[in-house]
Amino acid sequence: MAKDVAVIGVGQSHFVRGYEGSIRELAFEAFREAMQDAGITQKQVDASIFCSAPEYDKQRSPAGVLAEYLGLIPQPTFYVETVCSSSSTGVKIGYGLIKSGLHDVIVVLGFQKMSEITSAESQERMGRGADIQWEAPFGTMMPAYYALYAQAYMAKNGLTHDDLMNVRVKAATYGQINERAVYRKGVKPEDFDPKNPEAKLAAPVALPLRVGDCCANADGSSCIILASKKKVKELGIKKPVYILGLGAASEAVNMAARPDCAQGIKVAKVAADVAYKMAGAGPQDIDVAEVHDCFTIAEIMAYEALGFAPVGEGKQLIREKATYREGKIPVNVDGGLLSKGHPIGATGGSQIRTIVLQLRGEAGPMQVKDPEIGLVHNIGGVGLYGNVTIFGR
Repeated sequence: MAKDVAVIGVGQSHFVRGYEGSIRELAFEAFREAMQDAGITQKQVDASIFCSAPEYDKQRSPAGVLAEYLGLIPQPTFYVETVCSSSSTGVKIGYGLIKSGLHDVIVVLGFQKMSEITSAESQERMGRGADIQWEAPFGTMMPAYYALYAQAYMAKNGLTHDDLMNVRVKAATYGQINERAVYRKGVKPEDFDPKNPEAKLAAPVALPLRVGDCCANADGSSCIILASKKKVKELGIKKPVYILGLGAASEAVNMAARPDCAQGIKVAKVAADVAYKMAGAGPQDIDVAEVHDCFTIAEIMAYEALGFAPVGEGKQLIREKATYREGKIPVNVDGGLLSKGHPIGATGGSQIRTIVLQLRGEAGPMQVKDPEIGLVHNIGGVGLYGNVTIFGR
């Protein structure tokens, strides 16, 4: 459990449905907060890594533009893209650059201004995350892909619509107290009642997934500042949070190459196993977790991939409220993607920020009691990429 690279600063913009400024201004919101949190200046930053899904950006090669605007030149800058897991991939690369000795302080900034294009254009670009020769032409989109997982899982493991609903109810419980979230309203079972004409969350999207089972697009930015152990001491950082383990994996693009959707997202389990081994820890050691709940079924599958429950038994955790803040393994107590929204490039960094604040005891009304080890599970595409990162105070 080597403690060689630490997070020394975190920042995040408000996640919103229609940001009125430019991507420069959006990036600056998270950057300013993280730099103030770390107590450093641009001259102390050795390199920067920018993370987004480029199909949503009107700006070609945004890394150079943002580095200039944020005062991070002439230091080197890099651009990273693994769709929805881009900024956690950026953190992994930043970790490697610091461990190699090339740099001591690195800014990792994830951003996405999805409102620059229409909802229809956004869905079309998401569809192109599949193989454009063999799958995307059939009109596949993210809800339909996750619906395939949900159908297979429900048929084999006894999951119910109410179990999925309860994931969203939990997310809304904490979304209400997260001032950075898009959706800050509570959700009740009657909001999913198809017999209720006012129940907007009950409308079908891709069965069995309903409106309330799906996260929404958003505009936002997040920033994570990494530093070597030597720099942590030099800067006098009072509450460093160290990276204990990193795991990553990738999967076949086409769904036809995935033999059993009822088993969940394979990359998550592979990445988790690697991260646990590196950290010298196991599922029983995790005190608080952030998982990629782009859809309610995704959170249930994440419980199992991370070893919090056996395969097929993830539903028991939500039924028993074990993943609430007071439960045995608190998960997504910032509201998750279902409440915060999902600005693709910024999502992983937002998850990491939440865990860092938890481990520093600075999560406010979302604070879990005395956590020592936290975990972030961030998925790109429909399980195409998977990152699991473990942090310790």
